[in-house]
Amino acid sequence: MAKHLTGSLQQRAVWNPNIGNGRFRNPVLFMDYSDPDIVRKGSDFFMAASSFSCFPGIPILHSRDLVNWNIIGHVFDQLPFEDYEEPAHGKGAWAPSIRYHNGAFWVYFATPDEGVFMSKTKDPFRGWEPLVHVKKTKGWIDPCPFWDDDGQAYLIHAYANSRIGIKSKQNLCRMKNDGTALIDDGKIVYDGTLNHPTIEGPKLYKRGGYYYLFAPAGGVKEGWQTVLRSRSIYGPYEDRIVLHQGNTDINGPHQGGLVELDSGESWFLHFQDRAAFGRIVHLQPVSWEDGWPRVGEDIDNDGIGEPVLEWEKPNTESEDVLEPHCQTSDDFSSKSLALQWQWQANPKRKWYSLHARPGHLRMYSRRVPDRWKLGSMPNVIMQKFPGPSFTATAKLSLYALSETIRAGLAVMGKEYAYLAFSKSEKIGAIIAFYKGSIEEGSEDIKTEEHAVSDGPVYLRVTADEKAVCRFSYSFDERHFTAIGEAFQAVPGLWIGAKVGMFCADAGTAGPEGYGDIDWFIVEQKGACRDEG
Repeated sequence: MAKHLTGSLQQRAVWNPNIGNGRFRNPVLFMDYSDPDIVRKGSDFFMAASSFSCFPGIPILHSRDLVNWNIIGHVFDQLPFEDYEEPAHGKGAWAPSIRYHNGAFWVYFATPDEGVFMSKTKDPFRGWEPLVHVKKTKGWIDPCPFWDDDGQAYLIHAYANSRIGIKSKQNLCRMKNDGTALIDDGKIVYDGTLNHPTIEGPKLYKRGGYYYLFAPAGGVKEGWQTVLRSRSIYGPYEDRIVLHQGNTDINGPHQGGLVELDSGESWFLHFQDRAAFGRIVHLQPVSWEDGWPRVGEDIDNDGIGEPVLEWEKPNTESEDVLEPHCQTSDDFSSKSLALQWQWQANPKRKWYSLHARPGHLRMYSRRVPDRWKLGSMPNVIMQKFPGPSFTATAKLSLYALSETIRAGLAVMGKEYAYLAFSKSEKIGAIIAFYKGSIEEGSEDIKTEEHAVSDGPVYLRVTADEKAVCRFSYSFDERHFTAIGEAFQAVPGLWIGAKVGMFCADAGTAGPEGYGDIDWFIVEQKGACRDEG
């Protein structure tokens, strides 16, 4: 494989939502963009999604047709709290909202332990302003701003039962017009305890004289999409289920954002929980009847929409794209890290370099307190699973004077597996397969170790449609040797599984080392060279 990523094989996306003839298939993103929200400005659409404890945080995606999306940046690089200097699984930035108001784009999100934050920008392609800590609190989640016709600003949010002992309630606060702080502690405008348990993720809109709250309920995996409606922003609100699984295979279809087009069409972007593949993104048509939305298609005439698998593309007047832009493979030729990469903690520039050896990602070894426990390593660089069955291959060279220094390729979730390349004075280079868990007290299990020759090595993992992963390695890029047992990838804490690389040192003293990654290639499963 050439150093530069040319040709259709290296650049082809694992999943393509484009069918042709002006139609698309769901999901539009077979990737873990959890809790998506959306806003339109002119012919441009912008999506914000959760990032939890992955950094940089709150990815922003752009589209011209609602079907094909590109990452264009992140709202923040780091969170200003010591807890995020090391991995803080399940914490961090939960469900965001994105809005356009007064000439600027606004993103609000909450961390369940520190409170509500805001950032804004006039141009999402050029970065975001520093975070504003709107409300210091614990247990407030899923904030959404709203500026009413009279100029009054509001913020609605839900609660995290695990932090505050409250759930299934929607709380509406008055907010300063500049969006930087709240004026009061709010009022509960809806309690879904009986009819819509675990209602959360509210998105507030105004249409035709009604205030609408779009809110998921029933839980991530088995839930439904609720819409609340009232003539007054404080209620009382009528409730209706507008989208459920019905007779489809799309479980828990909910939590997302509504967008309306100049053509008069309405669309709803939402997620579906697909275990190790994460919360993948679907796009549904929306019809309106008697002031109520119906999401998807009411196949059995029960008044509730079901998610569609195929549909005509939105009438956005954009060109009919046939192949999505691919943001997975990387030859590390840019001056900055590609946008698909995230770390497990607040990133440090001393962890890596793109300039020490141009055209390579140099990852410096970092001493870790827990011997080879991947879950406690902050300097693991990862990207989302790119679709339903794929192969990821990395070309790696290791420079180490200590056998405690290792670099490798990993699949990471609540449980993880990885290949580690290291060097030993007694037996030379070694490739080892490890498994472990991020759970407290769980020990890594070394299952297999191979003595190999020194020099650049090609590390590979292949995942099938059920997220069963198999690892292998090669020294000629053609003949791959399997190592370790099959590994069932599982989701992380609120996120899907990820694939990536690391360089770490389990020793307590001695010289530092580094691994040079020449390239990282993601392909459709079966598209790469034969393994032997």
